[in-house]
Amino acid sequence: QVQLIESGGGLVQAGGSLRLPCAASGRTFSSYSMYWFRQAPGKEREFVAAISRNGIIAYYADSVKGRFTISRENAKNLVYLQMNRLKPEDTAVYYCAAKIGGVGVNPTSSGMDYWGKGTLVTVSS
Repeated sequence: QVQLIESGGGLVQAGGSLRLPCAASGRTFSSYSMYWFRQAPGKEREFVAAISRNGIIAYYADSVKGRFTISRENAKNLVYLQMNRLKPEDTAVYYCAAKIGGVGVNPTSSGMDYWGKGTLVTVSS
């Protein structure tokens, strides 16, 4: 069982930056590939970024590529989403998720094993 707790959300102006940490419980954090998804009001939850168990491989949605960076610290049970050059369309609740095993190229929300409760990011224009 893994518990995930996101933090770091808030209100930021367009062009600004935020870093979202996600803290995981348990002693097997390095067994999980980690993901960030987001859900905007009235829209479906969508994939944002993924990182492999050892932190070497990362995948991004086209909409955030070049602006967002996912990273992890296995010794601290933490995964991060660094978000730069934020846009109003990035406004959403951001969720951290974990999947047992290797990172998927086209991850879907239905494929995740554990979820956090989310943190709200609001980008003003």
